[in-house]
Formats: sequence, structure tokens, C-alpha cells
Amino acid sequence: MKLLAYTSPARGHLYPIVPILEELISRGHRAHVCTLPGELDSLAPIGVTAQAIDPLVEAIEIEDWRKRSLPGGARSVLRTLSSRASVEAPDLARAIDRHDPDVLLIDVNCWGAATVAEASGRPWAVYSPYLLPLRSRDAPPFGIGLRPRNDRLGAIRDAIGRPIASAGFDRLAMPSINRLRAQHGLPRLARYDDLLARSPLLLALTAEGFEYPRRDWPANVRLVGSLNWAPPEPAPRWLSELADPLVLVTCSTERQRDERLIEVALAALPAAGMSVIATSAAHDPRAFRTGPSSRVVRFLSHDAALRRAACVVCHGGMGITQKALAAEVPVVVVPIGRDQLETARRVQVAKAGVWLTPRRLTPARLVSAVRAAIDRQAGAARVSRAYAAAGGSVAATDAIEAIVRLPAMRGGL
Repeated sequence: MKLLAYTSPARGHLYPIVPILEELISRGHRAHVCTLPGELDSLAPIGVTAQAIDPLVEAIEIEDWRKRSLPGGARSVLRTLSSRASVEAPDLARAIDRHDPDVLLIDVNCWGAATVAEASGRPWAVYSPYLLPLRSRDAPPFGIGLRPRNDRLGAIRDAIGRPIASAGFDRLAMPSINRLRAQHGLPRLARYDDLLARSPLLLALTAEGFEYPRRDWPANVRLVGSLNWAPPEPAPRWLSELADPLVLVTCSTERQRDERLIEVALAALPAAGMSVIATSAAHDPRAFRTGPSSRVVRFLSHDAALRRAACVVCHGGMGITQKALAAEVPVVVVPIGRDQLETARRVQVAKAGVWLTPRRLTPARLVSAVRAAIDRQAGAARVSRAYAAAGGSVAATDAIEAIVRLPAMRGGL
């Protein structure tokens, strides 16, 4: 079996599927990926062939960090994904002609690639490394991190809020998606939920235990747990020089207004007797002042740090949040935008860490939040067990093989 995967230009959307590709190769299948040009060499050692996505896709950057409000940021992201879609579509079509795959695996953010995948008539699957914004009678409206409620007031709140929460996706995303679908002879869709239902398989890279349990998951959704990977990298020598307790602080690999996480952590945590390792990612590490109990680097394989970390402080991106919890490390989430309010709420509900709002991010409050999170390590361990029970890359690969064996499922539901 030959699989062709297509990702958006983000490490956080490539790395989570690498364990699936490894599992496929271990079963004798072949895997090819269209992804970030800077990551091609990291895939070769595991037997994955790769090519760069069209440079025009990567050039269309997400710029929600320029917006001052959550709605403004959300609109900006949706416009970016819409702009990329028109370039992704021919890019994937060329890759299909070149590789003639038996099955396609498409990033949930790649609406153009998904359109071409559906129109191809081949078995295809979508994967989502973040929480799915699906309507459910068992979960609150998606977007602003509402707490689940099972009482009458909660039912009223959710009934009113669900159409409002979905309106942004439906109004801003669907017109451009439908124009592209029409160009490929596909039917018009009314809602974003309908788009997510089109693929024979939708792999959600999380699990109940972190995600809210629900009785109405669509038939094509398979929750397989958190999948974590990073290019192998030896632990830096200086890591052993930092004393316990150690706190890992991370910023997003895609630019956001999250540099203050590092600034406040460096000001607060060493003075409270904690060591700090911070990964600045999109920010210049030289912009931060460090002392003998702290270190700031642009990138670091988080695995070595997580083996020692007592807590992770992050913006609430699903990648680092789930990686920490999978390692049984509790988190302090300071959500900046996007879906991070939802991530923060789930951390809180799972009792696997603490939600601290950006407005309340002060040195004293951060120290208190980290200490409170450390006391919730048992919650992080429960989430980790839920991820493992979901089956991971083995369950995901089983599901992909199943849609290839079922020709009646080709071309969408």
C-alpha cells in the first residue's frame, strides 16, 4: 500500500503523524509526505520519502498575532486557510499524478487538498492534531472555553450558543470551500461540520479523558490518542546543570503574542527556587535575560526536558499540551488565541493543570499556578493513561488500512 500525506506548513501538523507513517512502514507499506521544506531531511532516516509543498502555500502565513481580539484572530486564521486552499488543490493533484497512491492522508487545515482528495475517488482520511470544533449535545459550544454543565441552565446556554459558535466557521470558511468544491464537481455543503463528515475516516489525535466524552461522535471519527514525535536529538550537556524542580516554558512554533510567558517565567520562577528551560521558537532567544538557573533556546527536543520537568508552562497549543500530559507532566496553560481557550478548559476539567489568563499573568500568580499544577500530577497521569488506551499509531494505522479494504467507502460519506 502506498500512502500520500499532505500537511499544512507547520511542524505541529507534521510531527504528530510521523508515528503513523513509522507504523505503516513497519507493516511493509510505503509513505510519502508533502510538507515543510525544512523538515524533509528529518524524515529520510525513518524511511519516509518527502517533497516540499508548493512554496506559495508556505508564503501565505498565519498572521492572527497582529489582531488584538480573539474574533479578529479567528477571522484572520480562516482567511489564511482559505487563501492556501486554492494553491494546495493543484499541488496535491500533481503529487497524486506523480505517486499514484492507494490512500491519502490530509491535514484538517488543508481544505484545498481535502477537496482534491474527495474528488479523486481514492480512499482518503483526514487527521486533526487539534480539538475538533464539532457540535455535540454532550459538549458546550466550541470556541471560548465554556465549562461543561449538565443542569437546565447549561442546556439553555448550550442551545443558544451552539449556532453562534458555529456561525464563524460556516460564514467565513464555507463560501470559499464551496467555490473550490464546485470547480471539482463536488456538492455544496452548508456547514463546516458537513465538511468534516466527508472523509471516510477522520483521525482525532486526542482521547476522551482529555477531550469531553460524547455519545454523538460522527461515524467517521476515530479518537486515537496523542501522537508525539520529534527529530532525534541528544540532551544538551547544560541540562544536567539545572537543579530540580525544573519547569519547561514553551512558545508556539507559529508566531503568536506569547513571548511574555518566557519573560514572566524568567522573572518569577528562579526566584522561587525553580529552574527554567524555555523554548522561544518564533522569538529570538537573545531577547531574553537569563541567570544561572535558566536557559532560553529557540528549539529543543522536549523529550529530554519532560523526563525531568515538574511542570510545563505553555500557550495551550495542543502539541506541547498533549506531549506534556502524555509524559505525565502537569501544565499551566496561558491561552493566547485560536483554540487555546478550549485546550485550557480541558486541562482544568481533567484536573491535569491550571488555566491562567494572560491578564492575570504576573510573577506571583505564575509561581502560585505552577505550584498548584505540580499538585495535579495525578490528573496528568490519568490523561496519559487515556491516551495510551486509545491505541495511538497502531489504532490509526489499523483504521487507515480498513478504509483501503472497503472500496464502498471511497469518495466520502
